[in-house]
Amino acid sequence: MNLAATAIVPVLTATAATTPHADKTSFAPPPVLTIERPAPADTHSAEISVLTYNVRGLPWPIATGRAKALKKIGAELAAMRAEGRQPDVVLIQEDFRSEVSDLVKTSGYRYWAQGPTRGERASGTAPEDGRKYRRVRYVRFGEGWGKFTSAGLHVLSDVPMVEVRNTPYRFCAGFDCLANKGAMLVRLAPPDLPQDLDIINTHLNSRGASRVPVKRSLRAHNLQTEELNAFINNHWKAETPLLIGGDFNVRNAPERYDYQAAERPYVVVSEFCNHPSNPCDGQPPVDGEQPWLRSQDLQAFASDGAVSVRPVRVEKVFGPQPGRRRLSDHDGYLVRYRFSWNAEVAAAAAPAPAPAQGTPTETPQVASSDVKMSGKP
Repeated sequence: MNLAATAIVPVLTATAATTPHADKTSFAPPPVLTIERPAPADTHSAEISVLTYNVRGLPWPIATGRAKALKKIGAELAAMRAEGRQPDVVLIQEDFRSEVSDLVKTSGYRYWAQGPTRGERASGTAPEDGRKYRRVRYVRFGEGWGKFTSAGLHVLSDVPMVEVRNTPYRFCAGFDCLANKGAMLVRLAPPDLPQDLDIINTHLNSRGASRVPVKRSLRAHNLQTEELNAFINNHWKAETPLLIGGDFNVRNAPERYDYQAAERPYVVVSEFCNHPSNPCDGQPPVDGEQPWLRSQDLQAFASDGAVSVRPVRVEKVFGPQPGRRRLSDHDGYLVRYRFSWNAEVAAAAAPAPAPAQGTPTETPQVASSDVKMSGKP
């Protein structure tokens, strides 16, 4: 597991996870999905917004015009910043190009961490049922060629980064195998919260774009889901609020979304907000349907500690506009979260400061254009 994060220019938030439904055909809102706790006296709160966005930063000749598009995305984020409405944290997927640095510099975010590099390898225990998965089967469609790119994952933040952990996924299918897809956890130190905040960014195996049979891509996606859950359970501090975002590649694919749903350590925002007892601004009511299957992109949240969290507003950004081409084949998915806590309870539950790391390889390095730091500033 690589603990190093690189960045150049130098968002946040979550609460107790409940068990989502496992019905693969229809959704009957579970009777207890509300996770807000009774507000104690002297309750404090803060809000943080998180944007997840697949920017389609594919290399030439797979896609053309992407360098200009990435710069425009950076300019759009800068315009939001000028108006005081920039997301606190931005989770980027599918940016394999060097022009990502232009996006970061233009956007104005102080901290930038990158996910698994091209050469990184997974650590920890692999799923046992993965032993029967034949790693190379469809050579014609990219399997066995090696990794041509990194995971394409990036996290931008105005808040100091305390630690970064990466892991690529061991299993893949089709052309997705050419990228070292995986997950990254960034631990932030938001000044408005009494605890650190963990944020995870990920990108799972595609379906049609992988160019292999659906059964093959589904099996790879399922194994990656197992690896993601294991990564969360191994590295997330349960007393710390957790936010998750990324391209889950689950649109119109309940067989993907529902896999091991009962084992998820998190609650999906669109599922939570669609429950009658958990209204979120911007989330239209959808009767008898599953809005979480309308997009490839999801966000989720969890916390077992003294700081509770819930989404309060959802919004699509960077979508189609009259007279202008879309900057990506995805919309941006922006969620605002509210954190609540009692000062005395949070202080009593706060973990002791972590001891200093012993070797340079164990010390996360986060760099900016004008500052280098390790741990909290």
